[in-house]
Amino acid sequence: MASLSLKHIYKKYPGGVIAVSDFNLEIRDKEFIIMVGPSGCGKSTTLRMVAGLEEISSGELYIGDRLVNDVAPKDRDIAMVFQNYALYPHMTVFDNMAFGLKLRKVSKDEIKRRVEEAARILDIAHLLDRKPKALSGGQRQRVALGRAIVREPKVFLLDEPLSNLDAKLRAQMRTELSKLHKKLGTTFIYVTHDQTEAMTMGDRIVVMKDGLIQQVDTPQRLYDLPCNMFVAGFIGSPQMNFIDSVIGKNDKGYYVEFGSEDTKTRRGLKYQIPLPAAKLEGTNIEEYVGKEVVMGIRPEDVHDEPRLLEEFADCKVKANVEVTEMMGAETFLYVNVEGFDFTARVEPSSTAHPGDEGIEIALENTKIHLFDKDTERTICN
Repeated sequence: MASLSLKHIYKKYPGGVIAVSDFNLEIRDKEFIIMVGPSGCGKSTTLRMVAGLEEISSGELYIGDRLVNDVAPKDRDIAMVFQNYALYPHMTVFDNMAFGLKLRKVSKDEIKRRVEEAARILDIAHLLDRKPKALSGGQRQRVALGRAIVREPKVFLLDEPLSNLDAKLRAQMRTELSKLHKKLGTTFIYVTHDQTEAMTMGDRIVVMKDGLIQQVDTPQRLYDLPCNMFVAGFIGSPQMNFIDSVIGKNDKGYYVEFGSEDTKTRRGLKYQIPLPAAKLEGTNIEEYVGKEVVMGIRPEDVHDEPRLLEEFADCKVKANVEVTEMMGAETFLYVNVEGFDFTARVEPSSTAHPGDEGIEIALENTKIHLFDKDTERTICN
């Protein structure tokens, strides 16, 4: 099997367009790496450079100990699964899966063994005589995976392979791919713009924006300890709430203040949410006193249950409910607090209704994130 090493990889197109900039990543043998980011961030371009389908403008790409910058795609010992499956419509499933092996002059017996083994793993043995047009989207996806598996490559490259499937099938195929990775014991590099796929499948996630790596870490650490506002907002659904605030300090310690109060009419409210001392240890929070920052808080850390309103009594704010979404196991409240839109993920027993004004919600201050307003870098998590 194979590790990969990408060192200072750049992709530049004519006209000065830089699609990927100074990409550095060490991928361990048998690791499941996910590249995630919005459309146009360079993730698919990076994958295609690994595959050899795009030329590397500068930098070095190693598969194992071998420099492969100038090695043809067919000689890199990788297999790629595309978004559109790319199956041959006139061939049966068996012939689609066997095609690459036939080109390599593999013996008929070996081809039969590999195709039947892959079909068994993917539960498509009963489809081997069918043509692609007689298959569902999920079955076609399995055939495309099977065609990659029979090659027995060192590295699997998957470019948004589930994006054409419906929501239920996508969830099922996520599980199947995770099982397949464990069964094959091969290195997987998987590109997606869907952060749910990234969070549920990867050993590590590479978050990209504008051709640059923002952060590389495990799913849980990315969620809990984002390095900047982009990562904080991109990872997590619904996304993190962001509120323009000011850091203050009094005899009790530091607090974060937001909202506005008209001194003449006394309309509007200014809220001061205390910041736990433990959260600020090792930070340069003193430098931000009196300055604007961005406070972030995830929807599940905004509460309306009476028990939590009592527990976080000094972190309560008044909100106007605009929309509620009943999700069965939970309810999403879309509320407005002093001009700021909040999303709260609350218990299904919540009594909030659209149009309710001045309901109390509490911000769990131990879960607050603070970001520098200018650089968008994290001050504390």
